[in-house]
Amino acid sequence: MNKLKVGIVGTGNISGIYFQNGKRFDSMEVVACADLDMERAAAKAAAHGVRGCSVDELLAEPDIQMVINLTVPQAHAAVALQALEAGKHVYSEKPLATTREEGRRVLEVARSRGLRVGCAPDTFLGGGIQTCIKLLEDGWIGTPIGATAFMMGGGPEGWHPNPDFFYQPGGGPLFDMGPYYLTALVALLGPINRVTGSAKISFPERIATSKEQFGKRIKVETPTHITSVLDFASGPAATLVTSFDVRGGSVLPRIELYGSEGTLLVPDPNTFGGPVRIRRASAGDWSDIPLTHGKFENARGVGAADMAAAILSDRNHRTSGEMAYHVLEAMFGILDASEQGVHYAMKSTCQRPAPFPLGLADHSLDG
Repeated sequence: MNKLKVGIVGTGNISGIYFQNGKRFDSMEVVACADLDMERAAAKAAAHGVRGCSVDELLAEPDIQMVINLTVPQAHAAVALQALEAGKHVYSEKPLATTREEGRRVLEVARSRGLRVGCAPDTFLGGGIQTCIKLLEDGWIGTPIGATAFMMGGGPEGWHPNPDFFYQPGGGPLFDMGPYYLTALVALLGPINRVTGSAKISFPERIATSKEQFGKRIKVETPTHITSVLDFASGPAATLVTSFDVRGGSVLPRIELYGSEGTLLVPDPNTFGGPVRIRRASAGDWSDIPLTHGKFENARGVGAADMAAAILSDRNHRTSGEMAYHVLEAMFGILDASEQGVHYAMKSTCQRPAPFPLGLADHSLDG
């Protein structure tokens, strides 16, 4: 099978799993990597048997057809635009951009050049959420009515070696973890019509307790507890709460879907596996559902591999730039709605991504 030749820009911690899974799927081959830190790029290149080079050299390489953009969020749009201008398809880590204007620009340039944009998260392509999509499509809980989703934590300053950016604009729990939850909900229920929310900064200052920055004071400049309501075009209404302000722990589920005939417990959307549980209206208790799909271990990069397969076979890819922009707009819309005391009407929409067919081999992405 032909493989799309791919270059990775950004060789930080997350790049390791992309290198690893680049060899797992049969649609792409990682052939080069680049970073502003040339020593780090060279080390990663040597470790994974690819070429190490500068960003400019990678973008000028004619054999490289797609760029996987693993830079810091503030650089996502700039690097994506560079890659598109160089004639490369681009797949980015989340978020697509840090402003709506940048996100729209990335999509506009891609369309004008006949190129594709894809974006993480791709965890909804794992066996857990793909099983939930299958259950929904087969009518196990009837007509979806609503959903609740919770990401409740105490913040990263206790463990992260550099937690400052989590508390700056473009950070916070909504922009850090919200893309996993919103993308999963869109994959399950389709696009969003409107949003509203209430957002606050509960603690104006954080104190780092990680070994690297113990005792450092961090000024909080973005909301850290956000309660939002999402109205979906298909009918259901959902509540999403994301928080870095939960000091005593939480036992709330990650995502629950409510239907006319039962309830579906969806697994953590930051993972690829289960558990998946269901309770139908006529049942006396919950049932554990075996996963119907594979890719339930750490398959980060499956979205990029699916995009590569889609380019080769000329079909739609599942982690589309349009869906990533829709999620980005929803997050900004929630904050706008809180600030203005209104509902925010979504201006974008997207296609609900096609589910994987049953029976795929672990390395395959097409039936």
